[in-house]
Amino acid sequence: MIKRTVKEIADMAEGTLLDQSFGERLVKGVSTDSRKLEKEQLFIPLAGERFNGHAFAEQAFQAGVSAVLWNRNEPNPPEGRAVIIVDDTLKALQRLAKAYRDELQVKVVGVTGSNGKTTTKDMIHAVLNTEYKVHKTEGNYNNHIGLPLTILAMPEDAEIAVLEMGMSAKGEIDFLTRLARPDIAVITNIGESHLLELGSREGIAEAKLEIVNGLSQEGTLIYVGDEPLLSEKIIHPPYQTKTFGEDPAFDYQLEDVKQTEEGAFFRVRGIETAFFIPVLGKHNVKNALSAIAAADLLHVSRENIAKGLKALKVTGMRLELVKTEAGIAVINDAYNASPTSMKAAVELVEQLDGYGKKLLVLGDMLELGENEKIFHEEIGQSIDPGLIEFVFAYGDLGAYIAKGALQHFPENRVFHFSREDKDSLKQVLKEKADRGDLILVKASRGMKLEDVVKDL
Repeated sequence: MIKRTVKEIADMAEGTLLDQSFGERLVKGVSTDSRKLEKEQLFIPLAGERFNGHAFAEQAFQAGVSAVLWNRNEPNPPEGRAVIIVDDTLKALQRLAKAYRDELQVKVVGVTGSNGKTTTKDMIHAVLNTEYKVHKTEGNYNNHIGLPLTILAMPEDAEIAVLEMGMSAKGEIDFLTRLARPDIAVITNIGESHLLELGSREGIAEAKLEIVNGLSQEGTLIYVGDEPLLSEKIIHPPYQTKTFGEDPAFDYQLEDVKQTEEGAFFRVRGIETAFFIPVLGKHNVKNALSAIAAADLLHVSRENIAKGLKALKVTGMRLELVKTEAGIAVINDAYNASPTSMKAAVELVEQLDGYGKKLLVLGDMLELGENEKIFHEEIGQSIDPGLIEFVFAYGDLGAYIAKGALQHFPENRVFHFSREDKDSLKQVLKEKADRGDLILVKASRGMKLEDVVKDL
């Protein structure tokens, strides 16, 4: 984590220390959350529509922080305290993170994409961590607040940082990548998330490609070659490129995938080493190729790449298979959903062998814009009644999943429940599922379908 004197912090944040007598006090780390303060931290109070962190400044000092940033437009800064006046506390946080990053001799791998960026970040961390001291984004700290906090939490002796970059609008990735200055940038895919804000997949591709704006000419972009929206835009770039996917023309071509309950075995064209990831889904296998590519660029041995992937630990509720006390297998993928990721999850369930009945619990996919009903109906239409026994659709948009499924399924195998009927969904699901069955639970985070998993 950042360790600097209060005076150094003030200079890096382009602020003014009110009382110079506190200048040599040491700061160890930063926090924007008054509920999680630790001694000697810098407290950075942020202000939003419903809160103002400045109200907790005195509480922060009582908790033992070394200093507090203070927006010059806020009245009554604490007297007799180590207070640094800045024009805007959020911008000061970002300036502080950029200054800290610029002082460190660290290689940075930036990761973005519509789906799979968190799991890909975890994969890259797992393989690089076998040979380097690696710092990574924790949780969903991937936006204009989270990324600066992630950088400021980085140990000074970190050799590599794996930083996830999220977005909801154009320009956001551009800001993050210029702050992080990645040596390697990874784009996992272009899906439909944020269609509501960006209007089209073309707009999403342009927004994700902003990640190269922070790359130097010596940097490398690793991207999914199967996506024409990317390959059409990346022509004679001023940086290096590596592609991954299923075509022989790509630098890393996927071969021989075998899905099991424990994960996936796979091979890569031209590489003798066989790989295994303890994660479900062919799309995750493809993303593992980007981790292999990043590790190759950083000279990690193939043996250690395989070792790192095998030991992978991923962030929860992402194709996470658990067994209930009743002997039912449940794939918990309730963290997020888009048409691309939902189709991939359904295909995974259809392909897995060794189970009794297979049941799908699919909820609303949010933020899809004006074609949201069509996207949901297409999901229902794509489900194979020869491989899936029951479809449980949940939510207002889930009604269109049910509508699409009923084009191929008999009525007694498709159920729809409104958001007010989650308890009914749980009850009917328990009645239909037996020992040895497999259930997929997937929806956007706002639907909170992890409640169903916990109930099972």
